[in-house]
Formats: sequence, C-alpha cells, structure tokens
Amino acid sequence: MPFSRRTFITSVVSGSALAAVSSSQLVSALTAAASAASGPGDVVGKITVGYQGWFACPGDGAPINGWWHWSQNWSQAPSPGNTAIVAWPDIREFTHAYPTAYGNLGNGQPATLFSSYDQQTVDTHFRWMRDNEIDTAALQRFNPNGGEGATRDAMAAKVRSAAEANGRKFYVMYDVSGWTNFHPEIKADWTTKMSALTASSAYARQNGKPVVGIWGFGFNEDKHPSDPAACLDVVNWFKAQGCYVMGGVPTYWRTGVEDCRPGFIDVFNALNMLSPWMVGRIGNAADSDRFHTDLNVPDQAYCDAHGIDYQPCVLPGDVKSRQRAHGDFMWRQFYNMVRAGAQGIYISMFDEFNEGNQIAKTAENASMIPVGSGLLGLDEDGTVCSSDYYLRLTRDGGRMLRGQIALTSVRPTPPVVNGGGDADLARGKATSESGHTQNYGSGNAVDGDANTYWESPNNAFPQWIQVDLGAAATVGRVVLKLPPATAWERRTQTLSVQASTNGSSFTTLAGPGGYTFDPASGNTVTITVPPSSARYVRITVTGNTGWPAAQIGELEVYSG
Repeated sequence: MPFSRRTFITSVVSGSALAAVSSSQLVSALTAAASAASGPGDVVGKITVGYQGWFACPGDGAPINGWWHWSQNWSQAPSPGNTAIVAWPDIREFTHAYPTAYGNLGNGQPATLFSSYDQQTVDTHFRWMRDNEIDTAALQRFNPNGGEGATRDAMAAKVRSAAEANGRKFYVMYDVSGWTNFHPEIKADWTTKMSALTASSAYARQNGKPVVGIWGFGFNEDKHPSDPAACLDVVNWFKAQGCYVMGGVPTYWRTGVEDCRPGFIDVFNALNMLSPWMVGRIGNAADSDRFHTDLNVPDQAYCDAHGIDYQPCVLPGDVKSRQRAHGDFMWRQFYNMVRAGAQGIYISMFDEFNEGNQIAKTAENASMIPVGSGLLGLDEDGTVCSSDYYLRLTRDGGRMLRGQIALTSVRPTPPVVNGGGDADLARGKATSESGHTQNYGSGNAVDGDANTYWESPNNAFPQWIQVDLGAAATVGRVVLKLPPATAWERRTQTLSVQASTNGSSFTTLAGPGGYTFDPASGNTVTITVPPSSARYVRITVTGNTGWPAAQIGELEVYSG
C-alpha cells in the first residue's frame, strides 16, 4: 500500500526555519530581479486537483480484485474494524455500488461504496469538476511495477476518457514515495506507457509542453529518495523529452530544513513549477496566516526571481480532526495564496477519503453515514453543509485566482445552496418555449414543483425553453430537475445553456453536452456557468435517451 503523505508533521515552531537562513540569503531572494512568469496555460492561472482514483471493490473487474484503499485488509470487506477511510462519500450519483460489512446508514439504507474502476464513477467525478470550474486533474501514479500496476494503467485510460468527455485537462503526476528503483523505472514507464497519453486533446500543456508532475523529491524521510543527483537527472531527463515538469516538494524546500533534506536546492531550481506540500502542516486559519507570512511570500519571491512558477497547496481540512470550520479554513488559504501572487493553486485532494481532505461530494450528516462507524459528516461543527459544498468553494477560489471575483477574505460561498439569500431567480417568472405537448407548458418549469413539467412535441428536436428573469442579473448556476419519482427512470438529455440581455442575441454558457437525470440523485442536474449578466436564460435540448422529447420539471437560475 502506498504511504500516506501526511505522516511527517513539522514539530518545530513557526519561524525557526527562517531563522536558519541568513539575512543576506533572504534579502537576495526577495530583491532579485523577477523573471517573467509563464503565461496562462493548463496549470498556470488554473485550479489543479490531485486525483487518486485508487478505490476498487471485488467484482468491479479491476485486476487488483480487492477492497483497494477502502479497507486495511483488502481481501475483506470494509467495516468499523477494518477501514482505511476517515470520511464517508456521498454515493447517490453512482450507478454501481458495492455492499460493505458496515451497518446500515443512519437513514436505514445499506452502506455501499463506489469503485474508481467503474468508468461511470470517473465520469461523475470529472462532471463534478466541470460543473465547478475545476480546470485540471493530476492523476497520482505510484510505483506501477508491482501488483497495483495493471489497475493503475487502466485507471489512466479511464481518466483520459472522462477528461475528454467533460472538457477537463489532466496530467500524470508520479509519486515516488517508497519507489526504491525509481531512477530507471520512472523513465521507462513514461517512455513505454504514459507518454502515449499526451496524444489526447485533454492532456494538460503549459508553455506548449505536456505537463508531468513528480511528487516526493527532497522529503526528509527514509521512504523518499535521498540522492539529489539521481533526482536532478530525472527532472532534466523529462525536460529533455520536451515536458514541463511540476514538482510536489517539501514545505521547507527553500531553506532545506525540517521536512526537507539539505542539498536539494539544485533539484528544486530545475523544476518549471513548485508546489510545496501543506497537509499536516496547518490546521486552522491562524496557521495559514502564519505560513503566508513566513513561507508563502518569500517562496513566491524566490520563484519569481528564479523564473519558477509557484503553485501552493490548498486543503479543505480533515473532517475527522474537525479542521474545516464550515469552509472558513479553506477560504483563508485561497485568500492568502491569491494575495501572495501564486501562479496557480493545487488542491489536496479531490478524492482523498483516506486522509479526510477530499473535496468530492461527502456525507452531509449522520443519516448518510453507517451507524456505529464513528465517522463524521460535513455538519460536524453544527453548520449544515451540502455534500458538494467544497466543490463549490473550490469553484469560487478559482474565480478569485482568475480575477473573476475580487480578492476577499470573506468566504462568498454559502454552505447550503439556497442558503444565505441564494434565491432562485427564475421562480414564478415569465417563460416561453419552442412548443409543448398537451398541457405540459413551459410555466410548469418555474412553479417550484418538480412534479409538474414542460414537455416539448415528440420527435422534433431541437427544442427550447426560456425564462425571462425580469431584469438583468448575474447568472452563475442553473439547476434542472425532473419529477423525483422512481417511475422517471434514468435518462440523459443533450442540452446547452444560453443567455441573453435582449432576448434576441444569445451566448452559450454551457454545452452542448449530455446531462444525466438519475432518480438516485433526485433527478437533478446542476450546471455551473461562468458568471454572466443575463435577463433571458434558455435551455436548448437536442436529445433525450428516455423519451423522444425535451423534458424539464424545474428550471432554476442562481447567481452563484
């Protein structure tokens, strides 16, 4: 089993690392003439999430054939006494689920888990990324030469497919933790296997070069490489292959103390992008402020002076350790990294249920968690949070990074959709349509009742429905619903979202693309769009796998 990244937590008080650096070194780093930073690409100016994709279940077809990363003993079903996770996922949008040895959920339903090996799982994860404006996923790749190799190889192909289908970017990020023979093997793996992925239109590029990540050089632990020359050779080898090399490095990389081995500065200087690790280093907003002053600001100055792109790490906080503070902890990090001038932000992580730092949809409360498991929901501090809250928070952090919203220390994201004045702008407003059948007119879609619906004439695609908000407003999110009854079986409608200020000239905000309405998730689809001024919002439907007509039960419009 790969090592946890969080095991090394610095025990030295903040400031001691800087004290180990001479004043002349620090002044030199802060005052040297800055080199031009890279322009926007697939990692610079973007939000990147670490994607593990390492959960499997017996019967899912994965070569590993076990409860990969769900339990300590992969041959036995996960249970309270055999678990490898500290948070429970929200699995309502996955079509395949696998029974565990946990007791039932608090709502009485059986406790089941997803498998990353199911393509639909990866597709759903990347749809969440798309809906929440997450730009790029860094697929974690540990030593692929052991028993996990075949499964990891297959996961790379699944990630490629999901990224292409959802308009996201991805790249391979090698983790050298515990990889004793990494020096020749990482080169061979790239040459014989992973480099083929760069042919994908979805493979991330920066400065015109395919991105490759390497996590783990320079960490002061036995499980990480201790030979700077070998590490430098690997970095330079990838650059010679025409790659842009991102490095996941120790927190104290610049000073070579605490979690960083001395003698690695040449390795770090050779990287195109640096991303210092923060998991286990901070646990509250005050920690983030301290690290911003002591590390992030001088780190940024050093990188600017040496022509290196700086991509600091932001984490939501461990649910089990009650770090999250209903989003305030994570938002403080976004604020600190953006005001430091970071070239990009790396989220740790997307699906890290093992360490509890996942932003993927997570159990909201005890009703969604196995009884007696000891696990906590997102409401652990008494604040109700929707399961997608940290995805939405990441969306807003990305908007602040890109300058789409102003720099602010005040979290703009409500923990629950429709909370904090987040009203449905379309409710009760005037509608129009391309046509309807029987009595299923467009007014049904804004009456607040998903059981009433608009349905277009049969066999006559494309069809559209439109709502007049009454005045121009900022539109950031559209929610579409069908009747929630299970009689409305799962279906995918191909549609696009368009907006207009005058009712005649429309701009496409999302799509066209396939959006799946599933009774398991309330037959609800959420589409996040770039913040846009609009009075008219139109949904154009060109296909429906469940009926030869367009169908919308509720058309809801929100500012964010």
